[in-house]
Amino acid sequence: MDPKSAVKTYQFAERAKSELIIAAQLTTAFAGFPEGERAGGKRMLLLLFDAVRSETEFAIKITGDQEFRRASDRMSEAISLIESDNYGAASLKVSEGISAATTSAQAAWQVLSTHGLL
Repeated sequence: MDPKSAVKTYQFAERAKSELIIAAQLTTAFAGFPEGERAGGKRMLLLLFDAVRSETEFAIKITGDQEFRRASDRMSEAISLIESDNYGAASLKVSEGISAATTSAQAAWQVLSTHGLL
């Protein structure tokens, strides 16, 4: 990976990590919602997950980094799990997405560090 690609990859990875962490936190918070708020909360959670998945797919197109593919796939799985009311398993899938984004960021960081850019 050249330095220019590393900068792009690092930016996308940090953004993805932030979005994925928010998704994980909201999934955890959802467990405490009262029954009357769950239907609306579930719809909002699904919209958020879909938006995060779209961002990771955009990162794939721009960077070609396949760790973003892994993050996107984990979000697709999490969406299916939420649709099935399996929030604990969905949270685990989001965590796996965070790991994928972190792997991408680390690889980019190493390139940038090697070239004295950090």
